Amino acid sequence: MSRTRSVAASALGVNRRTVLAAAGAVSLSAGVGYALRPTESQAATTAPSPGDEAPVARSRQAAGAPLAPYTKGTTVASVAAPRNGSGYRRLGDGPGWKRVVRTELAAPKSGREHRRTVLAAFVQFTDLHLMDVQHPLRLEYLRSHDVHAWRPHEALTVPGAVSLVERVNALRGAPVTGAPLHFVMTTGDNTDNNAHSELEWFMKVMSGGRITPNTGDPRHYEGVQNSGLKLYWQPGSTTRDQDKALGFPHLEDFLAAAVREVRSPGLKLPWYSTVGNHDALPLGCYGSHGDRYLAEAAIGGKKLMSVSAADAKKLQDTIKYAKDPKATGYRDFLKAHARSMRSVTADEKRAPYTRADYLKAHLDPAHQGLGPAGHGYSSANLDADTQYYAFRVSEDVIGISLDTTDAGGHYDGSLGTAQLKWLDRTLKDNKDSYAVVFSHHTSKTMTNTRPDPARPGEKRHGGAEVVSVLSAHANVLAWVNGHIHKNVVTPHKAAGGRSFWEISTASHVDHPQLARVIELTDNKDGTVSLFTTLVESAAPHRTDYADLSQTGLAALYRELAYNAPGANRTLAGGAADRNTELVLKKG
Repeated sequence: MSRTRSVAASALGVNRRTVLAAAGAVSLSAGVGYALRPTESQAATTAPSPGDEAPVARSRQAAGAPLAPYTKGTTVASVAAPRNGSGYRRLGDGPGWKRVVRTELAAPKSGREHRRTVLAAFVQFTDLHLMDVQHPLRLEYLRSHDVHAWRPHEALTVPGAVSLVERVNALRGAPVTGAPLHFVMTTGDNTDNNAHSELEWFMKVMSGGRITPNTGDPRHYEGVQNSGLKLYWQPGSTTRDQDKALGFPHLEDFLAAAVREVRSPGLKLPWYSTVGNHDALPLGCYGSHGDRYLAEAAIGGKKLMSVSAADAKKLQDTIKYAKDPKATGYRDFLKAHARSMRSVTADEKRAPYTRADYLKAHLDPAHQGLGPAGHGYSSANLDADTQYYAFRVSEDVIGISLDTTDAGGHYDGSLGTAQLKWLDRTLKDNKDSYAVVFSHHTSKTMTNTRPDPARPGEKRHGGAEVVSVLSAHANVLAWVNGHIHKNVVTPHKAAGGRSFWEISTASHVDHPQLARVIELTDNKDGTVSLFTTLVESAAPHRTDYADLSQTGLAALYRELAYNAPGANRTLAGGAADRNTELVLKKG
């Protein structure tokens, strides 16, 4: 393989193809078109000529001075940590997380830090779950059975995500190598309820704009947090709800602040998008597109806020065990509880969006930001009704974004035969480039093989088959994903010495609310190292209850998430799942 030039070195020069600034999709087949790359701040619109070499990504110029590690603002430097020992815990600055060298797939060789060259450096966002918290179809009432089914901080997903964008914009280089960061990839569940309102907010968070995270009545919030129900935190009321009993504060102006306008600067890097089950399916689990009753309920003026614990358990069990993938039972459940619903302001912006709507939003020039045009998707995806593509990361690396959601319903995933064959062919056709694969689901959560209603005769394939395909190609370095809201790094080793790392990253909705920087380096000794470094949002670790500004809300978002009743304290993973050096033999 010709893998001699690094991203850092290549970014210093300008060649004819870089000026064109269009990295063609590395392997074209039905539904996969050109993934355009920008140069400087302008996205390209010209695809390369057949046979023309794809350019090196140039989303940020390398500094003229020698590269140096940049750990400021990363979890290597500091991590939010509790300041008190019991009850509701206030956060402050805590010690950073050390880097762990993982050697399961290859033995590291001494002196590699002086030999290595950089192949690529990028950032992964995952599971932002931007929420329209006033949406009529939300399942908050499941909290009467499962306390974690509703989170007290959910109204702050937008300022929280904007603060994460601000963090990435402030990074002046990669944490280990100091190389320029070249792009951000989101690995799905960008939205929460498959609502048009949320999709618009997501696009503006990523590419820049003004966002008012409010639907329904433009004057004030209407939802469970001013319902008077003790089941939920009532921040503006003196009601002794179950969360205040645990120490949650009384914040009189919280809800007014939560629905105020937020301004996102947009990423100062190009960004790509991968689809998740919450993006593709109503409520993340129902294959109910086309259901007229649910579509009208989504934009209507009635909202269910409270059911018995027994009824909540029955509904949650149908979701958990995939007993109602088409939402037939859910529709009947809503009808049976119609008299218990409360009146809210109807809003058409809450309508569910389709796969085509999702693609069109990404292709809309109004949301281009620093590009690339379509953020990986193309008109070919629209024509073929697909949401997977490949793109050129750097001269020596390709990226492959998969669609692992199952349109047949349920929150776990799989791949159709056509996509699995395309993945195999794309890796084979680009055997002279390293490959990083992106998806929403992990290998262990691809167990749902219901037929896609649009392709009823096509077989679906689980995670084990995807691992088998990836293991057959020596050029695969990593499979990067999310979905489980937890940091987990898994080695995959196949016969013949072929191996890759699966990197699953925690969400930005549940504590510890993280994103991950990934650096790929050639150690020039027969090994490759993948460095992973976690980052928090730019919000300060300490909160000030009097500060309900955009930044103050982002800080509060983190603290409330830490204290959420039923919160899983293991989502940060172990030390070996956080800041790492993952060593591989060269393929």
